[in-house]
This record gives sequence, C-alpha cells and structure tokens, in this order.
Amino acid sequence: MSKEIINTPNAPAAIGPYVQAVKAGNMLFASGQIPIDPATGEIVEGGIEAQAHQSMKNAVAVLEAAGYTTADVVKTTVFITDLADFGVINEIYGSYFGGSFPARSCVQVAALPKGAKIEVETISVK
Repeated sequence: MSKEIINTPNAPAAIGPYVQAVKAGNMLFASGQIPIDPATGEIVEGGIEAQAHQSMKNAVAVLEAAGYTTADVVKTTVFITDLADFGVINEIYGSYFGGSFPARSCVQVAALPKGAKIEVETISVK
C-alpha cells in the first residue's frame, strides 16, 4: 500500500519530525492540531474558546487538503490541559461535525506543545 503525505498552508506546519497527515489507502491519519494560527505561527489569543475553534479549523483544513470532510472522520482524540474546560470544548467540538459524530476519546494531559490548552487528532475513512 502506498502512502501519500498531506500538507497544507491552511494549517500550521509541523513543529517536529512529523507531517500534517498521511493518507494510506482510503484512510487518513491526521496529526494532532493545536491552536496555532497558520498565518502567524502563534497560539491564538482568547482563551479556551478561541483555542478550541482554531484547533478544529486546523483539523478541518488538513481534512480538506486530503479531500475529506468531517463526515469522513471515524475517530478523534482530544487532549486538553484542564478537564474543567470539557463542557466548553465539547460544545465547540460538536459544532464542527453537524450531527455526524465520530468515536472520541478526550483526556487531560499535563502539558501540550507551545503551551496550548487543546490538541485534536483525527482518523478518517472514505
């Protein structure tokens, strides 16, 4: 099976030895997206609401670059630094899937790259 590397300027460039996503057959494995504004390379300001929206926008940009949509997402993992933000994140996250929800794990972690409060990774199937 061949692998296709997916990169888009509409999501932040990788900040380590990885790529934004890898397409293998009909599956897309997307790296976690933190709330970096791709235009500035910086974490967005505005608290958890702004960070949740930016992480989801970045995740959607990677999906679209590969020819996928949120309807193709079958599994997400959401990493957050404060479980007290779960309710706000849950509402924002849900708004990006239009009722076609994937399986999901959401876990609290001690820290995320660049001081982010949230990271979202996806696995999709066409």
